[in-house]
Amino acid sequence: MQMVYAHNQQADTDYESIDKELQHSVLKSHELYYYMMLLPIALKRLAMKRIENGKNKIRPTEEEQNPNLRFVNNKFITQLENNKMLNDYIAKSGQDWDIDDDLLKIIFNNLYSTEIYQEYMTAAEEPTFETDKQLIVKYFTKELPKIEVMYDALELKNIYWNDDVEFAISIAIKTFKLFDGKNGSDVEILPIYKDDDDKNFVSTLLRKTLATYRSTYNLIKKFSRNWEPDRVAQMDIIIIVMAAAEMMSFHEIPIRVTLNEYIEISKYYSTSKSNIYINGLLEKIVRQLVEDKLISPSQLVVGQ
Repeated sequence: MQMVYAHNQQADTDYESIDKELQHSVLKSHELYYYMMLLPIALKRLAMKRIENGKNKIRPTEEEQNPNLRFVNNKFITQLENNKMLNDYIAKSGQDWDIDDDLLKIIFNNLYSTEIYQEYMTAAEEPTFETDKQLIVKYFTKELPKIEVMYDALELKNIYWNDDVEFAISIAIKTFKLFDGKNGSDVEILPIYKDDDDKNFVSTLLRKTLATYRSTYNLIKKFSRNWEPDRVAQMDIIIIVMAAAEMMSFHEIPIRVTLNEYIEISKYYSTSKSNIYINGLLEKIVRQLVEDKLISPSQLVVGQ
């Protein structure tokens, strides 16, 4: 979607350049996913540093002399530290959290202040691998996405990260759940693409969207009663063109699946009422594409 928008702003850009930029953007999203996978380890290191600083004070408090070590002994985080793919990634990329990073300190202070963390640290029961893992999963799920300054801070680190933070967090959570206390060092970190078909989907969708942009735009003009196309939000048009391109390119995907996906996307990237407009217009475009034999009628049946 971002690449199509950029192409519309610079119409002389060729497909190969756009596709190269798209693949680079996907790579950067994957790097953000790794960055989020490394976050619990960085938080543990910062906690250890603060414990050491407390002990080295001239007059440490009782709590500083006898700190609660439950978090720094977290079994799940220890498994993350020992994960082969994470360690290989750090060795090859050099990417890791700086323990003095201001953003890391903000996240740690936020973690420390949460009820999730306080209950974990004061629980009477001895921690198990599962309770250790659930601390991180719950924090990533319920609290981490609420840290508003994190989004701007991550974008400053990499401009490609501005839209992908919540997605990267969700995929990190999905990966955390694969750890079971026995296979931590061998858990596979998710690859950029599931397989070649996955990668081809991305490039094919981009190519088809650019190739059919004008013809689908004409359908938007045809079915937009009482609306001049120039008054329709450009993002709405791009979403509609992409949806139509997907339906024409991937006949194995049920129409309803495609419609639901792009209507959901519109809720994040367009106006508050766009999903209603896009849904109504796409229904008309679908009928036209079936009539023109550009999509298969069978796509209308599966998944309805």
